[in-house]
Amino acid sequence: MKKIKAVIVEDSRLARNELKELIKNHSEIEVIGEAENVDEGFELINNVQPDLLFLDINMPEKDGFELLEMLDNVPITVFTTAFDEYAIKSFEYNALDYLMKPVSPARFAKAMEKAKDKLTEKTEQSEKKVQASNQIFIKDGEKCWLVKVADIHLFEVDGNYTKVHFNDQKAILNKSLNQIERKLPEDFFRANRNQIINIGYVKNIDLWFSGNLLAHLHDDSKIEISRRQSSLFKEKMSL
Repeated sequence: MKKIKAVIVEDSRLARNELKELIKNHSEIEVIGEAENVDEGFELINNVQPDLLFLDINMPEKDGFELLEMLDNVPITVFTTAFDEYAIKSFEYNALDYLMKPVSPARFAKAMEKAKDKLTEKTEQSEKKVQASNQIFIKDGEKCWLVKVADIHLFEVDGNYTKVHFNDQKAILNKSLNQIERKLPEDFFRANRNQIINIGYVKNIDLWFSGNLLAHLHDDSKIEISRRQSSLFKEKMSL
C-alpha cells in the first residue's frame, strides 16, 4: 500500500509530539505537515491535500469543527481531544474515529486499521469512477452508442446542444459545450468558443491569420484555434 499522507492540526506542541511518536509505529503513515490553529491548518490542508487528518477540537479562536466546515475537500478525519462531550457531534461530521487523550498505542492502532480500510475503499471507488468516465453513453434519436472518450476527436456547438464526432459517426448531446468541458480529461483542448478538440487527433498545426493557429485533425477536418487559445495551446504542447 502507498504511504498515507497525514496532517496534524493541534494547538499543543506536546500533543503533536505524542501523536508523532504513536505514528512512528505505523510505517505506512507519513506526517507531511502540522499546524497549531485552524487558519494554519486550513492553508496547510489545501496546499498538501492529505489523505488523513488528526484534528484537535478545542483550539484558540476557532475549533476543529469550524475547520471542517471551511474545507471543500475533507480528508479522512480522526479527532483527538481531552474532552468526551464532543463524541456524538464528531460523528455528525463523518469523523472516522474519536481518540481521547492520552491515546494508548493499542487504541491508536485500531484507529489506523479503520483508516487503512477507509482509504482502500475510497481508492476502489475512485478507480471505478475513472473506469466509468472513460466511456460515455450517447443517445441521438433512435440510435445509441457507448463511446470511449478517447475515440472522440471533436465536440462542437450545435445550437443549444453539442455535436460529438467519434470514429465515423456524429451525434447530438443534450448538453452545452461548457458543461461537457468541465468533465473532460486533459487530452482535450478548447480551441475556440465553439469547439473542443482531442489533442491526440491533431495531425499537424499551421500558422493562421491574426495570430491564430489551424489544427489539422486525422479525419482531415480543420479547426481554427483562436488567438487567445493559441498561446495556451503552444504552452500546453511546448511549441
